[in-house]
Formats: sequence, C-alpha cells, structure tokens
Amino acid sequence: MQSITIFAEGHQPVSNQIYICAQTEEIAGLTLSESETAFVAQQRKLKKDLVVLSRIGRFVALLFVKPEDAFSRRLESCRRNGAAVAAELNALGVIETAITDAGGFWPECLAVAEGMALGSYQFLKYRNDAEDKANSLRSIVLESQKADEDEVLKLNILVRAACFARDLVNEPVNKLNAVGLAEALSSRMREAGGKAEVLNKKKIEALKMGGLLSVNLGSPDPPTFTILEWKPANAVNSRPVILVGKGVVYDTGGMSLKPTSGMDTMKCDMAGGALVGAAISAIAEANLPVYVMALVPATDNRPDGNAYVPGDVITMFDGTTVEVLNTDAEGRLILADALAYARKFEPMLVINFATLTGAAARAIGPQGIVAMQVNAQNEFDTLAVCGERVYERLVQFPMWDEYREMLKSEIADLKNIGGPDAGAITAGKFLEHFTDYPFIHCDIAGPAFLDKRDSYRGVGGSGVGVRLLFEFFRNMS
Repeated sequence: MQSITIFAEGHQPVSNQIYICAQTEEIAGLTLSESETAFVAQQRKLKKDLVVLSRIGRFVALLFVKPEDAFSRRLESCRRNGAAVAAELNALGVIETAITDAGGFWPECLAVAEGMALGSYQFLKYRNDAEDKANSLRSIVLESQKADEDEVLKLNILVRAACFARDLVNEPVNKLNAVGLAEALSSRMREAGGKAEVLNKKKIEALKMGGLLSVNLGSPDPPTFTILEWKPANAVNSRPVILVGKGVVYDTGGMSLKPTSGMDTMKCDMAGGALVGAAISAIAEANLPVYVMALVPATDNRPDGNAYVPGDVITMFDGTTVEVLNTDAEGRLILADALAYARKFEPMLVINFATLTGAAARAIGPQGIVAMQVNAQNEFDTLAVCGERVYERLVQFPMWDEYREMLKSEIADLKNIGGPDAGAITAGKFLEHFTDYPFIHCDIAGPAFLDKRDSYRGVGGSGVGVRLLFEFFRNMS
C-alpha cells in the first residue's frame, strides 16, 4: 500500500480539518459560519457523533466524543469514525488533513488518526488500475497542546506493521510460498535492527521436526522455520517472551480435502506467522526494552502421491508420537514442533497465534479472539486488558484436564483431533502437551480474514494481533 504518515503539530499548516470535541459549546472558537454552527447544533440534536461540513476548497468535520463512555469504547468509536472520515477524504481526493484537539482529547486524536490510516489501507498490487483506484490521503497532522512526538512515532510504526501483516495475508500462495514468507519476515526484522535466522529443509530434517515435515510431504516447495530475535541491552526481562505463529501459506486440507468453497480464503492460514513477524519487527523498530523472540514454522498443506494420510503415525520434534486422523488438522502439528523447540530458550512466557479451528470462528465470529492459558493467568489478564484497549478482545475458554481424554490414541501418544465437540479447546490441549512453560494460545480463525469491509479493519487480511501484541509489550516495558 501507499503509506499514510502521521505528524505531530508543527509539520505544516493544513486547511482540511477534523475537530475533536465533547460539547457543542466547544466549537465557539472554531472558524465556522453561522449556518454551519446551526447545522452542527441540529445534527447534535439527532445524536450524530460525526458531523461533516463541506466547503469549496476545504474539508471540515467535527467528531464528538463521549467522556462518559468507557475509555476503550471511546477510543474504538474514534477509530471507526476516523475510518469513516478517511473514506470521505479519499472520495474527494484529499491528500492531507489535520486533526485538531479542541477539548483536551489527545488519546482520542491518536485513535482517530489510527482509524484513518488503517481504514485507508488497500491491496492493489495485482490490479492494472491500481493508480486510478489508489486512495489519495497521504498525511495527517495532529494538533494538540498535549501532543507527544514519541507516541506519534510509535503510532506510525504500529500502522506500518499492521499493514505489513495485511499485505502478507493478502498475498496468494503462487506469489508467497513458505520460502517467500521466511524471506519477507527475516528481511523486515533485520531492517528493524533485530536478528533473523531461517532454517531450511535439511536443518529441519536434522532436527527431526516430524510435524512440519509430514505436513510438507505433499508440497512441491520446501518448508521453512524462521527464528526472529529482539534482545536489547536494556531489556526488562532476562528470559524471552516467545511468539509462535502458524505459517501455513495455503491449506487445501491435504488428503482430508476441504470442499472448494472452504479453500477460497485459505491463503490466510499463515496469518499467525504474519502477525508475530510484523509485531516483533515493530517492537524492534520502536526500540522497546523487552526481550522477545518469534518462531514461524511454514509450509503449505496439499494432497500428493507422497502426502501424509489419515492413519499415519508421526514422531514430533520432542519424540511424541501422534496418530493422524485428519490431515486438515495440520496447523497444530507444525506448531507443536515450534512449541517444543521453544523450550530450549527457557522462556518466561510463550504466546501462540494461529488460524487454527473453524470451531473458534463459529463460537464468537470475527469480533474477538478465542484464547486459552496454562499457568499464565496473570499474563493472560494483562493481555486481555491490552485487548480491550485496542479492541482486539480475548474470550477465555477453559483448559480443563478432562479435554485431554478426548486426544488419547490407542496406538500412539496422542491423536491430532479430539472429535466433533469443543474443537477449539481440544486443539489448545493438543498444543499444551508440547509446553512446559507459561503458555497462552490465541485462535484467530474468526477475525484474521474478513469477507466484507469492517470499518478500519478493512476487508481481507485484518492484521489482527499486531496491535494487541504491541500494546502488551509497551505495557510490559
């Protein structure tokens, strides 16, 4: 996408204005005509939060916040109104605008800018009319007595990271296979100042990562295992927080073939890998004083003469044997190898992100993230608070021991599915087997890819999880 840059006040005078206020009385000092002031008052009586005024040669909008609303809800309303304003500006061909804090609402100004920038995202890479269809908005200037340049800098970093994750998710597999994903993630991480290593197929074979290798058997392309690291000298934690992301660049279901309609959006099955890679690179670019790593096992899952099949028994990286009963439950197999590999770093916490189960999507739809934890309730609670703040909300599912019974196999240590009930939870219990550290599992199957536009979350790849993790690590630092 062509990026939007957000500036603190003092960049340059801008005629197009968006005013943030709470009461109609606060507009008295603004340069509005008598008729415009009357129009605003009339719209406020209709309880409109966003009032757009159109002048010749100048765009003016007023966005009224509700101080009585919960802070997280107020910020979300600002993001959504910001996306609505951006749509108006782009339709008019406006290149730059200013957001003016008329009532002491600096966090709300940032939220409006965030919504405008994310709402203007487009993926036009493969369209011949991209130049004609591209949105016009390029810069947003924030005007406030409370303006903080460091917060503006971090917001720019965050928006770029979320859009990078969206770009990766929106790429089709014929343009971005496992090798391409590894290259994209490692290149961006190095540019941000962190370290990156990509394990090739020979190294993965030497490590005996049976889950990743089995899923890859039907693919013409080799698997990859990407290791990203950000370890600044002033890190507040001596042991790393490790992010693990599912990198299935395309999922046919393998020999347990999905129906055709079920494959339409399966290029998004690497959204977990995309988001952890985008998040850790943003953390590095923002120079946050936290020790973080990311692991991304990647492959596609296809049927072929040599593909793994239901009934196979495979041996995982940690020696666990798994009876495969459904090759479409492949994500947990490649993640299990990564989670077991994470043990060598003695992490203080591991957070896993994956488009893992249709059960999670059916349970809560695209409005939140199904999440579970093991020995990490305090960390989970903090992550949930951060989720409320950025409106990428978590819904905690149980991880009761009884669910483990559903994964018992007669011929191996585990089977890779637990039956028709509680599918999201049994997938989490399968992953738990490969951990010996505080663990949080986030199933993003619902919000990772949107079939229709949803305000600033857009359409297609949403980049969900990037903003959540950035907020979590800002809080940690």
